[in-house]
Amino acid sequence: VQLQASGGGLVQAGGSLRLSCAASGRTFGAYAMAWFRQAPGKEREFVAVISGGGGVTNYADPVKGRFTISRDNAKNTVYLQMNSLKPEDTAVYYCAESPRFASTPLTYDYWGQGTLVTVSS
Repeated sequence: VQLQASGGGLVQAGGSLRLSCAASGRTFGAYAMAWFRQAPGKEREFVAVISGGGGVTNYADPVKGRFTISRDNAKNTVYLQMNSLKPEDTAVYYCAESPRFASTPLTYDYWGQGTLVTVSS
């Protein structure tokens, strides 16, 4: 399985970015997909997860109402639309795949390489 994350960059506070993660190697729609992030000097933290079929989602409290996770199983891709970005959203964002719908990193089998999001104040 390979996961390729993209879409990070530098944006001003209040701006938007959309991250993408393209997957290959096994039946994409059979697995939950999640986004995690890791800021400098901090542990990796859960951001959002979406079920294999796309009908169920869950978000970390700091991003609720600002971020939206979605997926296109025909394109084997998961997205993270990030709006109203804040400086504290600055981190490397990772996509990950799991047979379980969960928010803990240990349940995820495969990880993308990460894409850096920097939000300036």
